[in-house]
Amino acid sequence: MIEFSLWDIFSNLLLAARWTVALSLVAFIGGGLIGLTLLVLRLTGKPVLVRSINTYTQIFQGTPLLMQLFLLYFGIGLLGIDTSAWVSASIALTLYTSAYLAEIWRGCVESIPRGQWEASKSLAMSFGQLLTHVILPQALKIAVPPTVGFLVQVVKGTALASVVGFVELTKAGGMIANVTFAPLLVYSCVALVYFALCFPISLYARFLERKLHVARR
Repeated sequence: MIEFSLWDIFSNLLLAARWTVALSLVAFIGGGLIGLTLLVLRLTGKPVLVRSINTYTQIFQGTPLLMQLFLLYFGIGLLGIDTSAWVSASIALTLYTSAYLAEIWRGCVESIPRGQWEASKSLAMSFGQLLTHVILPQALKIAVPPTVGFLVQVVKGTALASVVGFVELTKAGGMIANVTFAPLLVYSCVALVYFALCFPISLYARFLERKLHVARR
């Protein structure tokens, strides 16, 4: 019987953690770009766009991420498109992230006093100028802490990608546990790696919140 040392287990988990980080970054950056687009379209105030975006966010916020992963992975296959677990997980997490970021940022924009909007319109600013020079710079200070904090949820959400066969940290932990017959030790190491990834992000979010709170005074 092959003996596995703690370092063997931990080193393999660290290799798999690279894919967790990569998937998190793809989902967060892609979701951020889509979320920002949805936010701007929503701020135009056009009823059709507002209703469509509301429906989009409600669907992704009102259904489990696990179901979204399953539907996307198997749904694309039914269309005759051969896709990988990486592509399916990336798309699902990106759409999920975009819905939440769009809502987070909408709340931040709506917290800006209406007087700022009215003053900008009185200066004959266009919609683009109003957002670029007045509203978004103020909303950014409010949005940064919750946005960075949401990144923690994205990192933890990547664990669900294991159900469609994507080998990230959780999936690798399961495979190693099956080989070593030491599930308690392996999953303790998995939890430790997740903590090492998420805790600095949480600390940074709190730091930004304190810093920006002082700056707004």
